[in-house]
Amino acid sequence: MDNYSEIIKACLKGNRLAQNRLYQIFADKMYGVCLRYADNDDEAKDILQDGFIKVFINLKKFNNKGSFEGWIRRIVVNTALEKFRDKNHMFAVNMITEYDSSNKHYDHILSELSAKDLLKLIQGLSPQYKAVFNLYAIEGYSHKEICDILDIKEGTSKSNLSRAREILKEKVKKYYNVSVKWI
Repeated sequence: MDNYSEIIKACLKGNRLAQNRLYQIFADKMYGVCLRYADNDDEAKDILQDGFIKVFINLKKFNNKGSFEGWIRRIVVNTALEKFRDKNHMFAVNMITEYDSSNKHYDHILSELSAKDLLKLIQGLSPQYKAVFNLYAIEGYSHKEICDILDIKEGTSKSNLSRAREILKEKVKKYYNVSVKWI
């Protein structure tokens, strides 16, 4: 674990320079997280700001167990999800089609597709598909954990993920003429 204890101690004492240093260390990475959940740049910046306010408010609760960056990331992700709940954007979509739980394959985007292009495609998903896709495919949550976070059923989480993947697959094929392989 990186040693941020001196910065944390200074932040807890209200030292603005330490708070700025902490922000500078993690802002770029957390902004990337925010972009995956936001509809646009301004919304991502709002999430980032709100997330760091929560980081500073809750800093005394960090118990030095686990990754400090992971602790910050969880706060930022939760802040992004709260934003969508507050705006009544989070709603579950039940797909009529069954999710094939035996299919353990993941989308593999060929190297011709840049991370920036993929981010733009993810931002184009509906809020519920974007949330499930980000939580599962990028953040690594299980469907059970996603159900608890979003207050949806496991089948809904699975079908939303499946549908998000299909939408992304079609967009990649249409806009970038790149095939998405199931590996």
